[in-house]
Amino acid sequence: METVTRQERDMGILVHCASFAGYLIPFGNVLGPLIVYLMKREDSPFIEACGKNCLNFQISMVIYAAVCLVLAFVLIGFVLLGVLGLFNLIVTVIAAIKASEGKVYHYPLAIRFLK
Repeated sequence: METVTRQERDMGILVHCASFAGYLIPFGNVLGPLIVYLMKREDSPFIEACGKNCLNFQISMVIYAAVCLVLAFVLIGFVLLGVLGLFNLIVTVIAAIKASEGKVYHYPLAIRFLK
């Protein structure tokens, strides 16, 4: 990948940080990055890659959270949901830091819906 401009890095950071909207509104963790991705994906391959990776991960997190909610009926789901939330927070911050360095971060445990 070519050198990444400051503006592209800022948009990459914004894509990842937009997933924190999920703490404010339902499904904001998917809607926030989706909006930024749809507006800026054609501007740069870096922004497109960041957006796809972030969306794949956040959609995966919604699926994993739904599984945890089902497992809450046997009480293990509550613990797993807390671990999942912490994991989501940590890797999203790591992804934003990598974007600030001009690197595309590939989230662990992300199902690749968008290729």
